[in-house]
Order: sequence, then C-alpha cells, then structure tokens
Amino acid sequence: MATFHFDLVSPEKLAYSGEVDQVDIPGLEGDFGVLAGHAPVIAALRPGILTVRTAGKHERIIVLGGLAEVSDKGLTVLTDVAHSLDDLDRAQFAETIAEMEAKLSEKEGSEFDHAIERLDHYKSIQTQLSATAMH
Repeated sequence: MATFHFDLVSPEKLAYSGEVDQVDIPGLEGDFGVLAGHAPVIAALRPGILTVRTAGKHERIIVLGGLAEVSDKGLTVLTDVAHSLDDLDRAQFAETIAEMEAKLSEKEGSEFDHAIERLDHYKSIQTQLSATAMH
C-alpha cells in the first residue's frame, strides 16, 4: 500500500508526524478516510476519534475539532486537543466531565455557552469511547 506524510498538530505539541497508510478523520460533515493520492481538500473536524493506520497497526487519537488539509504534500490536521487513546485514563476522563458539570453553575453569559459546548464535546468523546470498548 502506498504511504503519505501525516502531521497532527495541537497547540501543545506535534502529536504525530510520519508516513502512514491511512487516516480516518471525524469530519464535521461526516467521517472520511484519507489514502495516498487523495484529492486536495480542507475539512472541519468534529470532536471524535481520529484513527491512524500504518504497517497493519492502528493508533486512535482523541481530537476536539479543528481542520484537516489534504494536499500534494500529504495530510495536516490542526486541532485544539490531540490525546492518544492508549494513554487515556478513562476514570479520570469521566471525573473531568463530572467536574465540568459541577462548575457550570459558576458560569454566566458567553462563558457559560463556551463551557456547555466544551462539555458537549467531552460527552461526545465519552460516548464514542463506550462504543469503541465494545469492539
């Protein structure tokens, strides 16, 4: 299988950089896969699980929105959060959601709206994690 270059970038770090076989992306308008030779495209991401496939292995990475750009140079994904599923403490993740819910009453106006949106993103990921645990 032909490979292509993939970079996953968050404000904190370069989360992934290398040659890959395929990347499955949680697109805002629907999930899609990228293979070598994919047509150029820019797409918005929704919160979800991005899957990197290479040499018969796959790595799942939580992303909380962002942009994906496919060009003749490969694929670049820019995201606010990129966290490997292998490194995720699911109990801590659930605790973070509970803390976010508890702090909602302290928020007002646009700060409340932003907190609700972020909480929805985390809950969406939690739902997907529950579904992936069954596979």
